[in-house]
Amino acid sequence: MSESYRTQAGHHAERQEVSGWAAGWLAFAAIMMIVQGVWWLMAGIIALFNNQFFVVGQQYVFQFDITTWGWIHLITGIVVLLAGIGLFSGAMWARVVGVIVAAIAALIAFAWMPWYPIWGLLLIGISVAVIWAITAHGSSLAEV
Repeated sequence: MSESYRTQAGHHAERQEVSGWAAGWLAFAAIMMIVQGVWWLMAGIIALFNNQFFVVGQQYVFQFDITTWGWIHLITGIVVLLAGIGLFSGAMWARVVGVIVAAIAALIAFAWMPWYPIWGLLLIGISVAVIWAITAHGSSLAEV
């Protein structure tokens, strides 16, 4: 059911009722961003304090020192975590940051594949799902 309201310009507009599916997918995106941020934080902390934890396999295009990867993951984890928390408010900044950060996180996960390919693929899949939920359902979570 939709309800009618008057805009600031005096025009009538229809406000669509938010479906449970839309709010659910956006909540999923926010929770996945929070979980992914925590994962990136853990990977970053481990890489900074225990360089021998990660196994280096085949040589790929993206080659960095493990300590460099630790800092990249730590910073990315903090940003992804904060954007996930901000997504619950339905703020536009949180959605924009969420899409950008999820895209960057997917690229970082791709670059991480020489060390842990299954982990990288999992995080790429989560990033794609987060981008879809944010762009398809916008501020649905704040309207519920």
